[in-house]
Amino acid sequence: MSDTLADLAAAVPREVVERLRSARRILAVSHENPDGDTVGATLAVVFLGEQLGIPVTPVCSDPIPGLYAFLPGVERFRTDPEADADYDLVVLSDTGSLERTGSVLQRHRPLFDRLPRVLVDHHASNVATGPLDWVDPAAAATCEMTALIAVRLGVPLEAAGGALAANLMAGIVMDTATFAHPNATPRTLAVAAALLRAGAPLSDISRRLYRSKPNSQLRLFGRVLGRMEASIDGRLVWSTLLDEDLLATLAGPSESEGIIDLLAQSDEAEVAILFKEVGATTRISVRTKPGGVDATVLTGRFGGGGHARAAGATVEHALAPARDLVLAEAGRLASAVVR
Repeated sequence: MSDTLADLAAAVPREVVERLRSARRILAVSHENPDGDTVGATLAVVFLGEQLGIPVTPVCSDPIPGLYAFLPGVERFRTDPEADADYDLVVLSDTGSLERTGSVLQRHRPLFDRLPRVLVDHHASNVATGPLDWVDPAAAATCEMTALIAVRLGVPLEAAGGALAANLMAGIVMDTATFAHPNATPRTLAVAAALLRAGAPLSDISRRLYRSKPNSQLRLFGRVLGRMEASIDGRLVWSTLLDEDLLATLAGPSESEGIIDLLAQSDEAEVAILFKEVGATTRISVRTKPGGVDATVLTGRFGGGGHARAAGATVEHALAPARDLVLAEAGRLASAVVR
């Protein structure tokens, strides 16, 4: 590893490194509705632990989307901790709180309350301040941070036959759109370069995540994009994903990932929003242009969070009233942008 990467790894809190080293058995937990960053970082914790002789159980409340089936170790995810495992540490990756882990928390609340917690996250809306919480909004992805943890732990990025590097690269690629988003920094590129040297198949990962889609997903994209609407001279664009769209296209819920990024490609739009039916509530995904609306301000109005350019929230209303409320606030914010 280069001296430059070692210097960058000095950002990892000493307390986090020491607690990981001293663990006997780790419960590594992703957030619900998993994406590439939480999946990659959680699996990276598995391989880091095993390199240190520490057993690790990866857990996610929801099934891992088929998009990530190529990641080494993904089949090891469980929906619940092992019943007879003597865990002494829980590691949360890419999540702001225990509540974001989903239903597994409700089923095993006493266990989560008992265990000390290491939290690693890059969301600007994360206000966690625990003694072992490492939140770095300057990081493009939690996998970028986890790679630096590996360096601090002295684990080679080539470990586990390349599985460690592949998972870390996948999270970075996913959260930067293959380094196209403005969140990619010189540190992001330095970490990615080190992972590439370690054998991470960057081209294949990029193709699988961004240039390869099943026909059902393409049909779903077509339906949702076909009902795109706009207001304020195009500065606000939105569309809606209905339950019936999934049925009509035979697509799974996870195949909606990526629609919001297509909406955000609108030249005129300051704010792009995708509304999704989720039972009696509505999930919103928001994208905004640099130098304009802060997406966390909009989503924060409805109890959500994320990043300045990409954020989300669950609105506690059915689709129609939720859409009215969100569009009114989004319109106000988009109208105030002066360029």
